[in-house]
Amino acid sequence: MGKLANKELKGLLNCVKKDSRVIIPPMVGYDSGVHQIDGKYLVVASDPCTGVPEEWFGYLLINYAASDLALSGAKPQFCTINLLGPPSTKPEVFQRIMKQTCQAADELGIAIVRGHTGTYDSVSGLLGVATVYGSVELERLITAGGAKPGDLILCTKPLGLEAAINFSLTHKERAQKLFGPAQQENLSKQVYMQSCVKEALQLAKIRGVHAMHDVTEGGLIASLNELAEASKVGFTVNPEKIPVCREVLVLQDYFKFADEQLLSLSSTGTILAAVDPKSQEDVKALLSKNGLSACFIGNFTKNGDKVLLKNGKETLFPQAVDDPYARILSSK
Repeated sequence: MGKLANKELKGLLNCVKKDSRVIIPPMVGYDSGVHQIDGKYLVVASDPCTGVPEEWFGYLLINYAASDLALSGAKPQFCTINLLGPPSTKPEVFQRIMKQTCQAADELGIAIVRGHTGTYDSVSGLLGVATVYGSVELERLITAGGAKPGDLILCTKPLGLEAAINFSLTHKERAQKLFGPAQQENLSKQVYMQSCVKEALQLAKIRGVHAMHDVTEGGLIASLNELAEASKVGFTVNPEKIPVCREVLVLQDYFKFADEQLLSLSSTGTILAAVDPKSQEDVKALLSKNGLSACFIGNFTKNGDKVLLKNGKETLFPQAVDDPYARILSSK
């Protein structure tokens, strides 16, 4: 469930015709596509939204795609919206979702240009797709392929925060038992943490930020491997420096999933970035102003080795992904 594995995705993209106007075509590891128009780069990102709490559907629909766009340094400016549902979907549901969507777009200064809404027998649940686009100056474009040997690996939010928040919303009683009533209530109000638009746009203005990627499906394992592949570098990571949401450790014990699965856990809203060591303090100060902590968990290397440095011993960083997110959220 979720994105295709990289091997299958590469096979799928083989039929995409090359076009000189397209600067960044569909590729594994890249959050957005880019083409040139009128002396600027137009950046485009598209994402689905499904299986999330209805009261936050419109917010996440906009922010999923807008976050991908912002990671390139482009300010989200315009979008199209598709809302689909099964035949039983009442018009009032679409109206509520669209009201949320409009509010979220307004907050980011995004104009809704076009879209489509309808019900279909082949759709089993509420499904939204947002395509967001905006421009960026040629010299300000940031991609997942920009990491350089010696760059520090930045992680902006705790792994698993998305799962803890959405579990608190969808499994309120169990979350209260596992996390405590006060923390369940606190987490249920933090859905906005699943957006990284604000901090991504600010990080993009720091010259020493060379590459960014969001930690969504497949978690840290997928995102870091994709960054390295796109940039043709290796890396060394210290697991003791990786920030992990405390409540996710509770969920790990409850659902009995392994440490590698924890590193595979979708953490939407978290940014991985390649940062020049000279810009480290600037990044720390910027994130602090946004109420976030800059966690530097390792560095990119010239050779292609992908290393997990644990207790002074080097082991291979995991390549396979086993994301337990869906299992956690769909549990009864």
